[in-house]
Amino acid sequence: MTKNIRNIAIIAHVDHGKTTLVDAMLRQSGIFSQHAHLVERVMDSNDLERERGITILAKNTAVTYHDTKINIVDTPGHSDFGGEVERALRMVDGVLLLVDASEGPLPQTRYVLQKALAAKLPPIIVLNKIDRADARPAEVLDEIYDLFIDLDATEDQLDFPVLYTNARTGVAHRAVGDASTNLQPLFETIVASTPPPSGDPEAVLQIQVTNLDYSEYLGRLAIARVFQGTLRRGTEVGIAKLSGVIQATKITKLFTFRGLERDEAEEVSAGDIVAIAGVEGIQIGESITDLLNPAPLEPLLIDEPTLTMVFTVNTSPFAGREGQYVTSRDLRARLDRELLTNVSLRIEDMGATDSFRVLARGELQLAILIETMRREGYELMVGKPEIVVKTENGKRLEPLEVLIVDCPESFIGIVMETLGQRRGEMAKMVNHHSGRVRMEFRIPSRGLIGLRGQLLTDTRGTSLIHSMLEGWTEYAGDMASRLTGALVSDRAGVSTAYAVWGIQERGEMFVGPSLEVYEGMIVGENAREDDMNVNITKEKKQTNMRSSSADEAIRLIPPRELTLEKAIEFISDDEFVEVTPKSIRLRKKVLDAKKRPKRWQEIRASVESASS
Repeated sequence: MTKNIRNIAIIAHVDHGKTTLVDAMLRQSGIFSQHAHLVERVMDSNDLERERGITILAKNTAVTYHDTKINIVDTPGHSDFGGEVERALRMVDGVLLLVDASEGPLPQTRYVLQKALAAKLPPIIVLNKIDRADARPAEVLDEIYDLFIDLDATEDQLDFPVLYTNARTGVAHRAVGDASTNLQPLFETIVASTPPPSGDPEAVLQIQVTNLDYSEYLGRLAIARVFQGTLRRGTEVGIAKLSGVIQATKITKLFTFRGLERDEAEEVSAGDIVAIAGVEGIQIGESITDLLNPAPLEPLLIDEPTLTMVFTVNTSPFAGREGQYVTSRDLRARLDRELLTNVSLRIEDMGATDSFRVLARGELQLAILIETMRREGYELMVGKPEIVVKTENGKRLEPLEVLIVDCPESFIGIVMETLGQRRGEMAKMVNHHSGRVRMEFRIPSRGLIGLRGQLLTDTRGTSLIHSMLEGWTEYAGDMASRLTGALVSDRAGVSTAYAVWGIQERGEMFVGPSLEVYEGMIVGENAREDDMNVNITKEKKQTNMRSSSADEAIRLIPPRELTLEKAIEFISDDEFVEVTPKSIRLRKKVLDAKKRPKRWQEIRASVESASS
């Protein structure tokens, strides 16, 4: 048994401070030299993670406390990246549950904790941000106990140690207000409460690949945990493929983790986490085992995707102007590459050769994929997200979500009305008497498409919205679609201030003056339910006649800036989001106005069926 290693995963809701806590642990463990320059949130290495302040990819690092090596896995807090979470929990022997001392446990906390308890991992509770003015550690600890009981935790799992931290200043306390000035209590608790990894270094080799990385010098790197045996550099091993075939390969290089660096190693024994080079073609979930006496591990099981979206080649009149990769072959190759490292994603071919159906966990996961592709130089179009429907015992089933809405008391009515239209049913309401209310709903996944933007508008940006997948339920019938139409350009040209000024009273504009447009491009949201074709390129005619209003100043309302998520939420079934490295545009699937079906007929039908 390996005594001097501890493998632990940090799990928390988005923005509760786990990446900041890892920063402090790295600094205080002495991994970095005194003069080393460190940026904040060193574990969020991805540009999108830094911009959004969330963890998207599960990553691992290692610190040393006295003579014990602590491997730390930083997991995503959002349920859309659940595929990352499940793999991370396979690598560890305990979890550190980080909870905001004011907000308490939220849905994504529940989601990851449920996975951890099911895997029989012992927890350590850390109440973070105890310096907040509205911190309520005693009540939050009671809420955590309630959550554990609700998730059927065992007696041993309920007997967890509790620490109180301020991750930003790097301080941990065993009791609120004690004399601690650093994270020593946290390190001591991890070593004492997390069991050392089981596994016999002399047994038959068993290693499971849980993540992949890529090096320009070494090619594909498999990041894996050694469950049994000892892996040595230069040995011949067998890779147990998902198909059941054992494929012989030679290990060229081994690396262990130290801080943010990788140290080359000659051998790695049971219990440690390792990066392996020289394993081309290996996939996540596959095992590395002894070639002559194979004993492969069970492959990883990942929750099914619940949302699907069509990715297609950009066919707009502006296609190929801004992107480097524009063909269906480029698109297919990029999606195939994504499948290598993202096990919760599925790709299906459609009837047309230029379109692919991508299945994922949620809108955010798809939006992150699309945003990453556009930054890499890809041009594509995506359709409206749709839910995955499956049939069991002759019944149509759709995914069901738990939705938590935290909003001011004055907006309870509008929130309940909006969710009622989307087939949401209230399960619980909690009032902390702070002026805000927390409501819990059960709602079909398709009811969440476009919901975030609508609720933020209805509550003037004051609501907090979180959701997680609960299971599958019988199909709830049709649901009302977007009740507003689009303002659609009826010709190609350049938009003018004069034309925008004339159109803006009809609805909300998405484009301003001096922008190139094409026929069928959506330039704004109509206040009414039907689409309206508009001439946004109209110029003011010059005349030698003067009138009292001739020189009236044109006052333009600033257009609504559409982010990728907002664009995906806005579009209807007959519309596409056109994504290029420089632009995000909305367009109709059928550009020619004469061939386009009337949208108001579809809206009326959807409203009538949803209200029946």
